Formats: sequence, C-alpha cells, structure tokens
Amino acid sequence: MLDTLQNKLEDLVPTLSQLSPQEGLSLLAQQFEGKIIFSTSFSWEDQVIAHMILSQSLPVKIFTLDTGRLFGETYYVWSRTNELYNTKISAYYPNQEHIERFVTEKGPNSFYESVENRKSCCYIRKVEPLKRALAGNQLWVTGLRAEHSPERGDLPALEWDEGNQILKYHPLLHWTTEEVKEFINKNGIPYNTLHDKGFVSIGCLPCTRAIQPGDDFRAGRWWWEDKASKECGLHAHS
Repeated sequence: MLDTLQNKLEDLVPTLSQLSPQEGLSLLAQQFEGKIIFSTSFSWEDQVIAHMILSQSLPVKIFTLDTGRLFGETYYVWSRTNELYNTKISAYYPNQEHIERFVTEKGPNSFYESVENRKSCCYIRKVEPLKRALAGNQLWVTGLRAEHSPERGDLPALEWDEGNQILKYHPLLHWTTEEVKEFINKNGIPYNTLHDKGFVSIGCLPCTRAIQPGDDFRAGRWWWEDKASKECGLHAHS
C-alpha cells in the first residue's frame, strides 16, 4: 500500500500543478473516494475548502478536533457551517483518561509553565485524536498556506506525511490572505469573526491572542514561548 500511494504521489503532482484548488479537490475525491478526509479548524482557509467540498457535494469526509478549550466563536462557525451546507462535521476529542490524568497531575493551565507541558497538552488534545481521525484514510486535505510561516514556504502542494503514513494535499498553499478573504466574501461563507479582531491563527482560547500589524503570523500562538517552538505537532516536517 505504501508503494502504491507513493507512486500515486509521483503521478498526481504534475497533474495537480495544472489544476485550480476546486479542480484538484474534485480529482482527488474521485481518485481516493472513501479514503480522503479533510481536517478543519474553521479558519478562513478551512472555510474556503469546506465550501469547495460541500458546495460540489464531493465525497470527502470532514472532521474537526474539539480540544475542549476552543473559543465560543469557533463553535458558532462550526454550527453555522453545519446548518448552511446541511452537513454534520465529525468531531474527535481527547482520550478521556489521558486528559483527566494530565490535568489532575499538571493543572489546568500547566502549558504556561514549560514547553514540555504545552507540547504534552497539544499531543493529548490534538495529535492523538488526529491520528485516530486519519486512520484508514489515504489522503488528508489541509488548509496550510505558504504565508503561514517561513517553514511552509517550500512545501509542495501534494506531499507524503511520513509520521501519519498518508498523502497530504494543501489546495490553498499559494493563495494569499487577500485571495482567501475575497473568496469568502464573494461566496457568503461563514467565518470566525475573531479574524476581524486581529486573530490570525486561531486555536485554543488560552493559547491564542490577537496580533499587531507587522507581527509574524504565528505571533498570536503560544506567545510566551521562544519562536522556534511554535508548532503543536499536527504538521511536523523534517
């Protein structure tokens, strides 16, 4: 199966480079029907991708990771998206025993105390549930964009994710923020209103804040840490 997926990667890369995101999603939904899944955090870009999938009724499964510490505005967008597109986005939650043990032993806000604690919290609330969500699938659609960080600037639109043993497609990789916002406004897509208040990358409430003009995209996430550590492990690259 691994060899088959890697061969598909080689075959699809030149084809996808000639297609729009909508066309790419449509092609991959056919190629990987029943084995293609999209993870949404209800961000600007994820709402664009959800619209492309749902408005075309593409056979792509959609899920979100509910960490238990999300903003109220995030839950509103989730609910509104379900209503508008007549869908039911699946939810994956942290393992109950693991999160209970972590919070009991470390405390509810221990992620402020050390990078180790924060990454442990991210692993329990995000990484492990993600692995359960991806299990049994062959292609994972994400909302990653090159503008998000310098490390993502050189990503290919379709890549092999060694950690999760899955193909990974970033349809909006080379879209600018203005292109994303224009698409949302043009198509009347619901979005997280925290974006209008300076929140760029929106995750868990205790770990996210608005940024100032000129700040790095990731400045609003885990702002108390050194810049080099600002990843949660969902999109690790070697």
